[in-house]
Amino acid sequence: MPHLKDLLKKKEKIGADQEAASESHLDVPQFKFIRSTTESEEIIEPPTHPDDHTGRPSTEKKEHRRTLGFRHSSSSSISKDPSSTAVLSSVAETSSQQLPVRTKGERRLSERLHLRRDRSRSASAESSTHVPEDLPAAPDAFAPTAGTSVDGAEDKAAKEQREAQWEKRATILAMSSPLREGQGQEQAEQSEGTSRHRSRSPSISDAAGDVNIQEAIRLHEEGDLRLSTEMFGQLANPKGANNALAQVLYGLALRHGWGIPVEADRAIHYLSLAASNSASIEEQALSSGMKKGGAAKGELVLAIFELANCFRHGWGVKTDAIAARQYYETAANLGDTDAMEEAAWCYLEGFGGAKDKFKAAQYLRLGESQGKKSVGNSWIWKDKYNPK
Repeated sequence: MPHLKDLLKKKEKIGADQEAASESHLDVPQFKFIRSTTESEEIIEPPTHPDDHTGRPSTEKKEHRRTLGFRHSSSSSISKDPSSTAVLSSVAETSSQQLPVRTKGERRLSERLHLRRDRSRSASAESSTHVPEDLPAAPDAFAPTAGTSVDGAEDKAAKEQREAQWEKRATILAMSSPLREGQGQEQAEQSEGTSRHRSRSPSISDAAGDVNIQEAIRLHEEGDLRLSTEMFGQLANPKGANNALAQVLYGLALRHGWGIPVEADRAIHYLSLAASNSASIEEQALSSGMKKGGAAKGELVLAIFELANCFRHGWGVKTDAIAARQYYETAANLGDTDAMEEAAWCYLEGFGGAKDKFKAAQYLRLGESQGKKSVGNSWIWKDKYNPK
């Protein structure tokens, strides 16, 4: 895209050429042509003919530093009469007097409009409404060295303690999410024809629910998306079965249009509902002294990962790089191999925070140790990326 200064130069040049071509060589009045830019003003001479009187030399050049002002008039607005020379000279002098000199420390227009703002500024300086301010610092992630596995390289007790810390972090993210309340919930309740009242206790699974979910999954795989999604919706109803796994699947169906119109707002509401429901069960398990969490860990991790995708791609919510990175990293440290790759991508690209190739290598190592290998990632096993 051309710069503003170039456009102004081009405009003035075209105007000067058109006026010079329209003038007759007989009785030509004396005009003073001034070409100005945002940086300077220059007196120029039009093309001459051997029979014409010699014009004044064009060596005169004046430098004028100015702020945001444009020229107040141009030669095209002056009437063509013998007195126009004096008029034009007067206008030029007045114009030059009205253009204030820009001091050395004064910012340019592009700087005022932040057109030259540093784009590499870390996003970690920003805040996110989807990440609570009291969220504790992230525990250290574990990454194996070359030739070792996760189970063989880390002490069992240390592994359980680390996962418990990350699961606690996941429950805080899920329980504090503003997306499980508000407009998404109102739309869901209106579509279900229910009045607003307190939800029943969260449910993870029961015998009948498991059978229905398996049947809905079978119908989905056979291509009957409408019926399978309808079953997911019935089981996901917070006033009904309130099944966390069904809420994840129904949220995905709403997000991607599996047999129903896409409703991204309701989709992220159900994913948030699944996360908070499973988080409440996991919180109870952790409070009782369990180090591995409860029965809802799988649903919690799945919901956290899918919420991260929503934040990254702006599905049902404004794109939030900070939240996406936090959610990806949390799911990755709870065993989701897809989240390990996405967390590594965030650190490689500086998405949601500063770039950190070392941390990216740790997550890619963790993924490969659990069978998630990618072509072209041999660099992650270099000695310089070994944990200190």
